[in-house]
Amino acid sequence: MFLAVIALLLTAGLRCGPAGSEAVRRRQLNERPIIGILAQENLLDDPSPQGTSYISASYVKYIESAGARVVPIRINRTVEEYVKLFNSINGLLLPGGNVNIETSQFTRTAKIFYNLAIKANDAGDYFPVWGTCQGLQQLSVLTANKNLLTNTDTKAVALPLTFSSAAQTSRLFRHFPKSLLLALSQENITSNFHDWSLSVQNYSRNADLKRFYKVLSTNTDGKVEFISTMEAYRYPIYAVQWHPEKGPFEWINKPGMDHSVPAVQTSFYSASFFVSEAQKSQHKFSSKQEEEKALIYNYTPYLKSDLFYFVQMYYFD
Repeated sequence: MFLAVIALLLTAGLRCGPAGSEAVRRRQLNERPIIGILAQENLLDDPSPQGTSYISASYVKYIESAGARVVPIRINRTVEEYVKLFNSINGLLLPGGNVNIETSQFTRTAKIFYNLAIKANDAGDYFPVWGTCQGLQQLSVLTANKNLLTNTDTKAVALPLTFSSAAQTSRLFRHFPKSLLLALSQENITSNFHDWSLSVQNYSRNADLKRFYKVLSTNTDGKVEFISTMEAYRYPIYAVQWHPEKGPFEWINKPGMDHSVPAVQTSFYSASFFVSEAQKSQHKFSSKQEEEKALIYNYTPYLKSDLFYFVQMYYFD
């Protein structure tokens, strides 16, 4: 009788316990996620440009390292083309760069996808967005509908993060190992390569930004305290002012680079988080042929000098 009861409990556990729930959850995930990375005008002092727009290969490797594929989002396309692509991909990455975040084609395209993401998520169609460096700046402008950035002395410097009280329960940092969070708070791990920042003061004074974003970490250049990590309250939108992709994948010969184990781990955990968000999106291409035609695999990255901004770049016309 005792053995029969144990067997019954074990069977019930297999049917409706945590393992069963996990299996159901995994069946609901898209395990072939595709992330769109937005290209931008090639305004760099590029000694050998191969196109008028580009994507740094480190962002592609960053996404691929966490188990997703990449589609380049070209600038100068029609709204109709962007809507079709939006419904085919499972997330958007807005990379760092140096374009005008009010008037550029990068901004025009980012705004189209941002509005599509807001509309989709409001309708229950999950679609995550990630912004890195210029991407965070761009998201702040799109949300506030104005440029509130402040000049900071943060060009080529590695910094520890000053976590807010909200970081521990945030979606982004919640599953980071405690040892890694400790390292991030104490060591010069996060690479900063930016002249402009969203100051805590300007964020606090703008109702739209305060209502939309939760501040997860800040930094300072000694004079200005600025937001270094944030996530939206209601939407799967995340942004970092620092560069998680540089630790494992960029080798420029400049200060501010950190290739330590914690830096590489930070890259992996942040990319894995974003890819896990993209797995919740059920968007897909209309055919396998269309999907394969769109992937970054159709393009060749060009090797640059280690004195340049990036090790490798994808170019587009």
